[in-house]
Amino acid sequence: MKAIFVSCNQALYEEVMQIMKKLGVRGYTSWEEVAGCGTTDGEPHLGDYAWPTMNSALIAMVEEPLASQYLAELRKLDEENKMLGMRAFWWEVGGTF
Repeated sequence: MKAIFVSCNQALYEEVMQIMKKLGVRGYTSWEEVAGCGTTDGEPHLGDYAWPTMNSALIAMVEEPLASQYLAELRKLDEENKMLGMRAFWWEVGGTF
């Protein structure tokens, strides 16, 4: 099982949720308004006067092979919207009780 953390411009949040619905990704927690700044490029999303845009974030626990499909769809969405900004991070996690 993978924990997949996604941080993206708020403008992409609904599209990320649509991907999750299409694939049947469940078991997630989301935050609709978070501030942040990328490590290499892009503008900060801080919700203030100088940088008014915000990010959204979510984390989902996804079993293989669904995790690979989900990550591929996220990568495609990011490539289609490079200027908006999205990052996905994943790591192996144990099961639940």
